[in-house]
Amino acid sequence: MSYLEILKQYWGYDCFRGVQQEIIESIGMGRDTLGLMPTGGGKSITFQVPALAMEGTCLVITPLIALMKDQVRILRERGIKAAAIHTGMSREEIVAVMENCIFGGYKFLYVSPERLESDLFQKKLGHLKICLLTIDEAHCISQWGYDFRPSYLKIADIRKMLPGVPVLALTATATPRVADDIQDRLGFREKNVIRMSFYRENLSYVVRHTENKFMELKHILESVQGSGIVYVRSRMATKEISDFLNANGISCTYYHAGLDPIVKDERQKSWTAGKDRIIAATNAFGMGIDKPDVRLVIHMEMPNSIEAYYQEAGRAGRDGQRSYAVLLVSPGDKRLANRRLSDNFPKEDFIRKVYEKMAYWHEMAVGDGQGCNFAFSLGEFCHHFSLPVIQTDSALRILTRMGYLEYTDEMEYSAKLLFTAGRDDLYRLHQDSTTENVMSVILRLYSGIFTDYAFIDEQLICSRTGIDRHRLYDLLCSLQSQGVVRYVPERKTPVIIWSRARVEAHMLHFDPEVYRLRMNEFEERIGAIVQYATRETGCRSAMLLEYFGEKQKKPCMHCDLCCEKTASGMSAGEQQSIAQSIMDNLKNNPEKPDIIYSLPHDRQKIDSVLSYLAQEGLIAMNKGRIIPIR
Repeated sequence: MSYLEILKQYWGYDCFRGVQQEIIESIGMGRDTLGLMPTGGGKSITFQVPALAMEGTCLVITPLIALMKDQVRILRERGIKAAAIHTGMSREEIVAVMENCIFGGYKFLYVSPERLESDLFQKKLGHLKICLLTIDEAHCISQWGYDFRPSYLKIADIRKMLPGVPVLALTATATPRVADDIQDRLGFREKNVIRMSFYRENLSYVVRHTENKFMELKHILESVQGSGIVYVRSRMATKEISDFLNANGISCTYYHAGLDPIVKDERQKSWTAGKDRIIAATNAFGMGIDKPDVRLVIHMEMPNSIEAYYQEAGRAGRDGQRSYAVLLVSPGDKRLANRRLSDNFPKEDFIRKVYEKMAYWHEMAVGDGQGCNFAFSLGEFCHHFSLPVIQTDSALRILTRMGYLEYTDEMEYSAKLLFTAGRDDLYRLHQDSTTENVMSVILRLYSGIFTDYAFIDEQLICSRTGIDRHRLYDLLCSLQSQGVVRYVPERKTPVIIWSRARVEAHMLHFDPEVYRLRMNEFEERIGAIVQYATRETGCRSAMLLEYFGEKQKKPCMHCDLCCEKTASGMSAGEQQSIAQSIMDNLKNNPEKPDIIYSLPHDRQKIDSVLSYLAQEGLIAMNKGRIIPIR
């Protein structure tokens, strides 16, 4: 089948969008490809369609377990065989998935980067027929990216194990420097970047300066109708905003990484279905959401980078309708943003101190510990040693990048279940039809569940039985209270792994690329977002595009700066547009400067803009002649 026939059969679309077809054809020719596609650009199509036209399995590496599970579910619903391997699965489950892949059971295999270095995975990978290696969130492999993850560096080793297999790296946010770094680290045989324009014609970028962000938030939500996301930096603030909005008649729920997985799932579904108009969230929310009619994304504080802001703001208006990305700024925000440098890059002596305290905490002698792992409570650790939480968290992440420890607050463990009642006892139980249906589905899906715990996929059970996650949780808890099962719900547990044997703290080596250079890079990113928030002239959209190495042809005419009126009564955007036309004409017709009066603009406005250009030092007026200076 052709690519278009595959698209029509499985997705029902008659044509590709944007650069999808260009990326697909590049992969089809066996070329390593970096696809830069903004949020909502349809990245999954670019690897799923060509993989379906190839023989073998497409290996997809992604750090987002929830997104991984959703992709697998959606593919299965389309009749495409897919599976996932991620943290929290048992060895037996991983073996079963890999064996099915070896014998052609799955077309797509999703893997979290942390699983790549396991001996089991690498041994089985050698027997797989991989047709395409896809890396989602590819900016995570670059130490210059805003979300660098050390586990991504292991992908280069996997690439070496798959000679001749084309690589597709995908990201929504990459500066030219990061794009080059991604290709180098993945061993691209030749540079090959396919970009979709980062310009969002339907998205209006707005910065609001206010001393009362809560009242400004209320005013905005009362002025603009439709669904929205409000991003904040702390978990506590999500609830504060939710309580405030609900008290003012605006339905709102809240979401952060610390919530129970079932609660998170329920709240996302409630918001997606429109039962809650607004969701207040940390940046833990948003990856993989499927809600095209978001009209507003409001940031209560500046993110740490333009990349993060662009990606989160881009969740508005995926249906192409007019939508708004609003950043609220108070007088002290610039100072608070600059303070994040010391929060994210504490001094070397402090990092050595944290490393030493961690050794005491785990009773680790010098020379011991390599490969040891421990469940970890950051709050308890900081309380015991009287350490600041934010800087300690940052110190542990730096130690991770340095290779001494591996610290993760995203270690996800699947729910597990053991039947304590025998099969014969189950037949004598009198349960309602829903409970009997759930037990029947579980028994069909998982073998050996009477002799040992089995890791279960709660979302799969829900889809097979037609009940929601909360109902399944209540039902399994009820069976546990009856002595029928033992049930351990899905959970996330922070973990510390000692990557190397313990050394004396003064022996820690601070690689400049890991510490000092990254600190400088972080400072530049903070400077860029502060500049975006404080600029008073120009075009917001053009600023964002320029950051990503793209030039906007003309002002967007609908951001806050473009809509502001100048002294002449024109909007800033209109003034910029006329100014650009004048400068282009002067450049192309230097001998005929008066030709500017033939431009399709009011003569009075042209004269006003000429005066503005002269004041800015861009032109000179000499005896009635107009002379461009640069």
